[in-house]
Amino acid sequence: MISVVEARQKILKPLLPTGVETVGLAGALGRVLAEEVRARVTQPPVAVSAMDGYAVRAADVAQTPATLRQIGEAPAGGAYDGVVGPGETVRIFTGGPVPCGADAIVIQEDAVANGEKIIVKEGTPKGKYIRPAGLDFSEGEVGLRSGQVLDARDVALAASMNCPWLRVHRKPRIAVLATGDELVMPGEPLGPNQIVSSNNVGLCAFVEASGAEAVDLGIALDTEDSLRTLAAGAKGVDMLVTIGGASVGDHDLVRHVLGDVGLEVDFWRIAMRPGKPLMFGHLDDTAMLGLPGNPVSALVCSLIFLRPAIAKMLGLGETSVRYGKAELGCDVAGNDRREDYLRATLARDESGELVATPFEIQDSSMLSRLAHADCLIVRAPHAPAAAKGTPVDIIPLNSPGPEHLAAPV
Repeated sequence: MISVVEARQKILKPLLPTGVETVGLAGALGRVLAEEVRARVTQPPVAVSAMDGYAVRAADVAQTPATLRQIGEAPAGGAYDGVVGPGETVRIFTGGPVPCGADAIVIQEDAVANGEKIIVKEGTPKGKYIRPAGLDFSEGEVGLRSGQVLDARDVALAASMNCPWLRVHRKPRIAVLATGDELVMPGEPLGPNQIVSSNNVGLCAFVEASGAEAVDLGIALDTEDSLRTLAAGAKGVDMLVTIGGASVGDHDLVRHVLGDVGLEVDFWRIAMRPGKPLMFGHLDDTAMLGLPGNPVSALVCSLIFLRPAIAKMLGLGETSVRYGKAELGCDVAGNDRREDYLRATLARDESGELVATPFEIQDSSMLSRLAHADCLIVRAPHAPAAAKGTPVDIIPLNSPGPEHLAAPV
């Protein structure tokens, strides 16, 4: 068996970023920028008012009260084309261009209007309440960097910079293939000794949440013909993910059948719990990840290995899993040679410290425990017994997606 770190390195090393495509802003959320984005305009394009009030010459209101003559208006979307001279003012609204001659804004609360006569009660210094041209950004300025995962703020900024199209990495296409005679899809009649399959549904959702595109190949029977036929649907994808059929107990069906059509296996066992029978290799030019058939093991292995793989294909580099720190909420026993991932809940103690309490039963068949968990407690191989209150590493489970990955390994 190889370690989790070594397995992750072997999986990530051969992977390359996907190609680049152009998307509109409506489809940019969550995508990874492949090129920097430069502003196509200056914002604001000219000096504008930051408040509703009156555009004035600061010298005219240095002593108050001061009486000025209103000579026009400058609404947002409009402008006053004349020049503000001594003793004059222009009514202005937020976003309105500051007219020539004016160098300050008196807010409307500090002035009283009587027809064209404007009495200024409080003066204002030069430049006050004026947003200069280019305050936000200037034409040609880099607003978004290559490699960013675009959130709503980024999309709004791109729109403000007048960039309706963005160059992003293509979403990796991940084919998901479950195996097992005993599996039926949710809602289908259950025969003797059959169970409802959660693996392909859950893994496809995991793939989509990680920023990739899932291709559900369905459930292959435990026969060579069925597995070979469905696996052929993975042609052209960036990675094939199989579920089950990779352990000794499954008769090595996946390795046997796909080996006949070109699968070269790099490794197939790792020192972790849950998830020992994990396989990685290449089927011709397509990366292939073989996950355990146990639903909990499959999802935990996906978090540790598949999500970083997707992140690298998205152009995010070799990233690790996002770790955190907490204190144990109960005593835990010593560990064996496998790295352990304990499903746990999170809470705050009276002093505000984060406390991770593992479920008493950690059976890997209990998917409900994973669904209700807030985090995984990471226990290193041969870790000694630890008492309640001991600091431990955790992997939070409530923040899926490539934008939550940590810095490079």
